[in-house]
Amino acid sequence: MNERLHHSIERSAKRGPGPASRTLAGFIFASRWLQAPLYLGLIIAQAVYVVLFFVELWHLIEKSVLAGHFSETEVMLSVLALIDIVMIANLLIMVIIGGYETFVSKIRLDGHHDEPDWLSHVNANLLKVKLAISIISISSIHLLKTFIEVGRMDGGIVKDASGKVIYSSEGVFWEVMIHLAFIVSALALAWIDRMSQHGAKHGGHNEITVAAVAAELREPAMPRRDAAEAGEYVTVRLPAGAVLPEGAEVVRD
Repeated sequence: MNERLHHSIERSAKRGPGPASRTLAGFIFASRWLQAPLYLGLIIAQAVYVVLFFVELWHLIEKSVLAGHFSETEVMLSVLALIDIVMIANLLIMVIIGGYETFVSKIRLDGHHDEPDWLSHVNANLLKVKLAISIISISSIHLLKTFIEVGRMDGGIVKDASGKVIYSSEGVFWEVMIHLAFIVSALALAWIDRMSQHGAKHGGHNEITVAAVAAELREPAMPRRDAAEAGEYVTVRLPAGAVLPEGAEVVRD
């Protein structure tokens, strides 16, 4: 029975998918390059933020140093605006590099000394957690600017020089609630990522490829206990057209 099953699987693996299936699969896989222009567009947006940063920096120098009209609070608000721009630029870089690495193609830096630490183990879950943390940082900057402004609140509102209401007690309340919602979302994402990693480590179900099985059969690293006695199961994924390595057996439960 085992021998017949072995030959059946081997014949099926040799047949593999037809030309039409391979062509369609290759076309679908190549469609990931449609995202490349999106990341190029984000690079242009990054350049716009660079220009905006230096415009804001010039306004700060012009009014505080050259004209001497800025108070300490106004200088602090201008600096916070600059930090806000930098944080958004950092978020853009993370989306551009991490998103391209995860969804389009590998970025092969060949051990470049400027390679970010997180790029070597980036994945969709890690990218979502880092994006959530960046959004919380940006929200914190906006909230700090709001807290500085509400120090001059009169009657529950803050008006600008033209008399327009820019802050209110209700608006500040909802800003705080939205910031807390960002924090809860980031914690949930981090918890889900941690649980998925924990399940991968302790699930007791190992998944390996045919190439790894063939390498171990050729050069066994060390004697192993019987998998059935150890209570572990090994799943070997057979790609289309693959042949079972020499020495492998198909065991039917």
